[in-house]
Amino acid sequence: MSSVTTADPAAGSTATTTAKVEIRNVHKNFGPLHVLRGIDLDVRAGEVTVVLGPSGSGKSTLLRTINHLEKVDSGTVSVDGTLVGYRRSGNKLYELRERDVLKQRTRIGFVFQNFHLFPHLTVLDNIVEAPVSALKRPRKEAEAAARRLLERVGLADKAESYPKQLSGGQQQRVAIARALALEPGLLLFDEPTSALDPELVGEVLDVIKDLAASGTTMIVVTHEIGFAREVADTVVFMDEGRIVEQGPPAEVLDSPRHERTRAFLSKVL
Repeated sequence: MSSVTTADPAAGSTATTTAKVEIRNVHKNFGPLHVLRGIDLDVRAGEVTVVLGPSGSGKSTLLRTINHLEKVDSGTVSVDGTLVGYRRSGNKLYELRERDVLKQRTRIGFVFQNFHLFPHLTVLDNIVEAPVSALKRPRKEAEAAARRLLERVGLADKAESYPKQLSGGQQQRVAIARALALEPGLLLFDEPTSALDPELVGEVLDVIKDLAASGTTMIVVTHEIGFAREVADTVVFMDEGRIVEQGPPAEVLDSPRHERTRAFLSKVL
């Protein structure tokens, strides 16, 4: 098993704060490219954190480390006080077995920008697949839950359709329902509207807003500044692999302290 050195012997222990997610000094390299450069971030339970920044700033890579789709080179990620992807022995972290990582991922929903639906399965089967295979739920129970989720995202009449028969916005709403089917304690969204035609963006954002209103803990990587202003509890601005600024939307979006944040917002607002 691969190991990662960590300088903090207390990291990954039972959480003593109200943070749902704790990210400590996370670094990630792709060859010579240093993509994440010492990220520290807390996300509190029941809150929405929106991550903004220019392309290449490390936003999506950071998101993918939270459910171990990307392995960190150093530092730690914890959800509910438990290390993600690793166990600790002394001052080293040893990567978990794949089956243990998959078990952790059932508690962390991930919505991709390009939907990642199974094209050969109906909408209903796309949603039912994970609860039945990963959680061993009876199929009838999983189907009933899937139909309730489809109703929640406004697609109750599309259960027997196939992904290719849906618009991009509809496919993304199915992807959200699929993520919710595992009843995760945390939802991650990687630019959920970037692959959509402009007229379809609103229908997806409305679903995410509904989730936010219900108290779902979410981290959303997006370029939608209006959404961040309306829904976020915390806005994080990243640049060149670092968190440059973070705080309430009114502070970061309306009165940014850092020149890099001001320059970015001047181009997108």
